Amino acid sequence: MKNIRTLLLMATLLVGAAACKKSFLDETPLDFLSTANAFQTSADFNASVNNLYRLLRAELYTTNDNDPFEYTYRTDIAYYVPSGFPPNLSGEFSTTSAIPSRHWTPWYKIISESNTIISRIPVSKLSANDQKLFEAKAKFFRAYAYSRLAYLFGGVPLVLEEVLEPKVDYQRATRKEVYAQCIQDLTFAAANLPVITAVKDGEISNLAALHLLSEVYNTDGQYQKAIDAATIVINDPATSLMTARFGARKAETPGDVYWDMFRRGNQNRRAGNTEGILVIQLESDVAGGAASTGVGFPSGDLYSLERVHPALVRDVRINGVAPFNWPAADYSSGGRGVGFMSPSKYFINNAYAADPTNDIRNANHNFVRKFTVTNKNSPLFGTEIDFGNIPPGTTGTGGATLVSGEPSRAFYPYQTKCTEPYNPPANLLDPAKAFPYQIKGTSGGTYRDEYLFRLAETYLLRAEAYVGLNNTTAAAADINVVRTRAKAAPVAAGSVDLEYILDERMREFGIEEKRMFTIMRLGKWYDRIKKCNPFYSPSADPKYNLWPIPQSEIERNRGAVLEQNPGY
Repeated sequence: MKNIRTLLLMATLLVGAAACKKSFLDETPLDFLSTANAFQTSADFNASVNNLYRLLRAELYTTNDNDPFEYTYRTDIAYYVPSGFPPNLSGEFSTTSAIPSRHWTPWYKIISESNTIISRIPVSKLSANDQKLFEAKAKFFRAYAYSRLAYLFGGVPLVLEEVLEPKVDYQRATRKEVYAQCIQDLTFAAANLPVITAVKDGEISNLAALHLLSEVYNTDGQYQKAIDAATIVINDPATSLMTARFGARKAETPGDVYWDMFRRGNQNRRAGNTEGILVIQLESDVAGGAASTGVGFPSGDLYSLERVHPALVRDVRINGVAPFNWPAADYSSGGRGVGFMSPSKYFINNAYAADPTNDIRNANHNFVRKFTVTNKNSPLFGTEIDFGNIPPGTTGTGGATLVSGEPSRAFYPYQTKCTEPYNPPANLLDPAKAFPYQIKGTSGGTYRDEYLFRLAETYLLRAEAYVGLNNTTAAAADINVVRTRAKAAPVAAGSVDLEYILDERMREFGIEEKRMFTIMRLGKWYDRIKKCNPFYSPSADPKYNLWPIPQSEIERNRGAVLEQNPGY
């Protein structure tokens, strides 16, 4: 038995030695994907471009229920209600705070991915036409990202090639140098991207590049070039403002064309919308759609504007009785609002003061100020509660007494473009049906596509350029195209200046706009806060016209000095 075991052991060792000698265990892959061969075909490049769309959507809309709204909180339009008063801006905008750092990195991620596409094109198998097309797409995204960084931080490091090894010696370019690079990229993109009628809904076109180019030209003070770029977009036969009611809910009342613009399914060209220039796709319950009706909070699969913007009317009590059903897909509840983002008092009281009655953007079905009592158990059932005339003794969150005209977490006006009144996604309706249009606790998303660029803004960008050239007559003409659609009284040329345009943007876009970009690219953050938002005014400082460079970026940049912005 011992000899048999010895012979078996020797045989095993010999077989093992032979196997090693013949590389018996060596693998010969028939195919593989790596960074060395990932960018060859148009399918490869399309996959990377699709990821750029995803990264942009996440940063501006769906990362979670907080970060995307930092482009709206702390502006002249809105404020973060739960923060203490006065808010701690010195802490929120410090060199080590989360706000600057968590937005610096995503923009550079988009730049990095864009640079990879551009750097890999020359060694790919793409046709000459496809090479230009994918270069144009990547340069559009790179320009968009760099323009946001320049608006927020000023001059930043310009990285224009794929980085293949660690680099710790970045230096800041000037703000003007960053704008020059954006202009160069966008000029190429505008010349080589398809026309808007040749792309799918949500895809970038030559007009999207020209719209963005007009914005950057304006910011760089090249006003005539901004006018020229915007004019091409405005004069394109495929674009026009929506002036007549449209979409599946066009017969509903109350309603108007502005209301129709923000109903689910109405944002894209396939719905007959000729105003949208670049529409971010947020399809509900579609793989990759980023509008899931079955997720909670926070989530990277949902645009949480409905949750963030309307007040938490659940907490309102009049003589101890709740006047409103909550959560409900009606105007009084605003869906499932939790009262984080109130309009500023200027937005509520001053923005529409010149024509509060005729301007459809200020109609109660677009900007709710009067709330119908929906709880049948309330003695006030069926009547309206006016935000400007709250019944005495009304209380809100934590039992605090509500004051007429003073926003609180429980009660303030809101824009209905954040929600879908009386028509939520069907599976969000609560089967309990305790009251009409009761929705589930998982609600809170804005379940529709979102305008990133639309033609009304192109008109206002051109008006901005005309103001830069002291041509207020032409500026007024462009503004009045937008105001005419809104049924608002026209503005006279003598009343037009940059402040008026900022107010008109507030009226037209409100919470739809990533307002931080607009007021910071114009160097107007401090001025507009002091004028429009008393919540932040006591702690405002001119240095906040630029965010600080994150201290972590400065410290890891060991090979060169990455200079901090003044005052930090």
